[in-house]
Amino acid sequence: MSTLTVNIVQYDIAWLAPEQNFATIEKLVADVPPSDLLLLPETFATGFALQQATDEQAEKARSFIQQLANRLQCVVAGSVLVPHKGKKANRFYWTWPDGTERSYDKRHLFCLGNEGDHVVQGSERKIFEIKGFKLLPQVCYDLRFPVFQRSKNDYDVMVNVANWPSARRHAWDTLLCARAIENQCFVLAANRIGEDGKGVAHNGGTVALDYLGQPISHVADDTAGVVTVTLDKAKLAEFKRQFPAHLDADTFDLTL
Repeated sequence: MSTLTVNIVQYDIAWLAPEQNFATIEKLVADVPPSDLLLLPETFATGFALQQATDEQAEKARSFIQQLANRLQCVVAGSVLVPHKGKKANRFYWTWPDGTERSYDKRHLFCLGNEGDHVVQGSERKIFEIKGFKLLPQVCYDLRFPVFQRSKNDYDVMVNVANWPSARRHAWDTLLCARAIENQCFVLAANRIGEDGKGVAHNGGTVALDYLGQPISHVADDTAGVVTVTLDKAKLAEFKRQFPAHLDADTFDLTL
């Protein structure tokens, strides 16, 4: 079976400053090993600026990941606030080196931050595929809703890109582990550091977990950096063969 090599990026997202953020990303990935997938945090170009992020900045972000995917010859993924139905979508882009795109719109909107006032709720659960791995894309607050993420044995890796604040860091760490264990999947999580334009602090938590909820590797807290991991699908398959808890899972229908 195949392996999947992933680079996950953590940094302090400059508020409403795409070019500065692009330069930071370029510097961080300059010497990373080749990979199949590069993950960037939620709203990697602007920060979580629901009202202020512009259509022009969205196009710049989309163009940047297209160029980066082509140059690095890997899939590049991260979320962008894009114009959609008179508001915005918090759209997770999945971009191949040849420019092909898929996307997932964030389903669960953060009421405490009034995200729904400015962002249209996503309406579809997606599965992306690369090198024989099936991946479930999720954005930040989605992590709190396990029914939406519940595996029907239809994915191998859960991916979450986030601007998750340090005040709720314990929940982030705990829920990532829970999602890995209950779904018998790898989990890849990209979070930011630093204080955003609204004064909200973030201290990271970028990590790769195995199907036991154990860390494979991580980026140190409050530090800009990249973690590189290689996932082995054969090991996941063998674990599920020896401990087939997924065969005892409840059947359910998800209504969106």
